[in-house]
Amino acid sequence: MFRPLELFIGLRYTRAKRRNQFISFISSVSIVCITISVMALITVMSVMNGFDYQLRSRILGAISDATVSGLPGESVQNWQHAMDVVRANQHVKGAAPYVEIQSFLQAQRSGGAMVRGIDTAQEPNVSDINKHIIAGSFDSLTPDSWNIVLGRDLAVQLGVNVGDRVTMVVPELRATPMGAVPRIRGFKVSGIFELGMEEFDSGLGVINISDAEKLKSIDGPTGIRLRLDDLYNAGPVARELANNLGQVYEVTTWMDSHANFFSAISMEKKVMFIILSLIILVAVINLISMLMMLVTDKQADIAILRTLGSTPRSIMGMFMVQGVLVGVVGIGFGVTLGSLLSWQLPGIVKWIEHVTGVVFLSPDVYYISEVPSKLDWHDVTWVALVTFAFSLLATLYPAWRASRTQPAQALRYE
Repeated sequence: MFRPLELFIGLRYTRAKRRNQFISFISSVSIVCITISVMALITVMSVMNGFDYQLRSRILGAISDATVSGLPGESVQNWQHAMDVVRANQHVKGAAPYVEIQSFLQAQRSGGAMVRGIDTAQEPNVSDINKHIIAGSFDSLTPDSWNIVLGRDLAVQLGVNVGDRVTMVVPELRATPMGAVPRIRGFKVSGIFELGMEEFDSGLGVINISDAEKLKSIDGPTGIRLRLDDLYNAGPVARELANNLGQVYEVTTWMDSHANFFSAISMEKKVMFIILSLIILVAVINLISMLMMLVTDKQADIAILRTLGSTPRSIMGMFMVQGVLVGVVGIGFGVTLGSLLSWQLPGIVKWIEHVTGVVFLSPDVYYISEVPSKLDWHDVTWVALVTFAFSLLATLYPAWRASRTQPAQALRYE
C-alpha cells in the first residue's frame, strides 16, 4: 500500500530499535505524563460539572425558572388572566400560583423562615418539593387544614417533628381594640422535606395557598411560578412575557437571584481548565526533549536522506509524525482512563471513605455530601484538541532543527 514517505519513515522510527535506549525511555515518560495530565483534566472537569448539575438541580427544585409577581406584599391583579397568558407561551411547561410570607416560627425553639403558600395540585409542575418528603405527607396541605411542611434543618432547629405544633408570627400589624398587633396562627407539622440545600432545608416552610391568603388577608396569590423548557432561555422568555402582560406585572428569573452563584461556578471551571492545561504544557516539554535527542541521534540518517533528495519540509514531516504519534497515544490513554475514572469516581470515593473512615464532604458543612461527577463529551473533546495542539506545537522546533541539518557536516565523522 502506498504511504507518504514522511509517514512511512516517521512510523519506522517509532518501531525501530534505537541505539540510544534513553530516547525510548523519554518517549515512554512523555506518553505517561500526557496520559496523566489528560486524565486529571477530564476528571476535574467532570467533578466541576457534577457540582454545577447538583447545585442547579437542587436550587431549581425549590425555586422556579421564572416568576410573575405584582406589587410587593399585594396579590397579583387579575391573576387568572396572567395564568392564561403565561400558559399560552410555548416555552412555559408549567405554572403554579403561590403566596410568600416572611414569618417567625415558634415551638420548643424559634427561628425565622420563608413560608410559601402553594396549590398542591399545581406545585409539582414547577418544583420538586413533593419528591423530597422524608416524613409525613405533601398532600396533607389541604384548604383550612392549617398544616405546614417544614425543611428538615428548620424542623430540627425548632425542635419539632410530624404531629407537633408551631406558632407562626407574621410581622404585619393589624388593628384590634387592643391596638396594632402582628398576625399569629398555630399550625400542625404534617410533613418534613429535605432538598439537600441548606438555604431551603433550614429556611423554608410550605402551607396551603388558601390558608396563606387568609393569613395575609389578600384575595389572590402574590405571584405565579413558572417552569420553562430551557432554563437558559429564561431571560428572553421573561422579556416576552413582560411585554405580553403589561407594566402592572413584574417578571423575574432564576438568573436574577442566583446568577452570580452559577457564574462563579462557571468561572471556577474555566480557571481550572486553564491551570490544568498548563500542566499538560509542562508534560509536553518532555516531548520536546525526546525529539531533540532523536534528532541528534539520527543526524547521519537525516544527512543520507538529504543526499537522496529529501527536502527540508519532508524531513520536518518525518519528525513531526514521531512527536504527534506520542501525543496521540498519550491522548488516547488519557481520554480512556479519564472517562472511566470520571464514570466510577463517586463509587471510588465512597470506597475510600469506607476504608479510611474519612468523610471528604461533611453534610454539616457542605451543600453536597457526595463527590459528584458528570462526564461531558464536549469537555472531553476540548481537552483532546488542546492536548493535540500542544503536542503538535512541541514538534515544530525539533523538526525544524532536523530540517536544517547539513549533510556534509553530519557525515564528516561517519
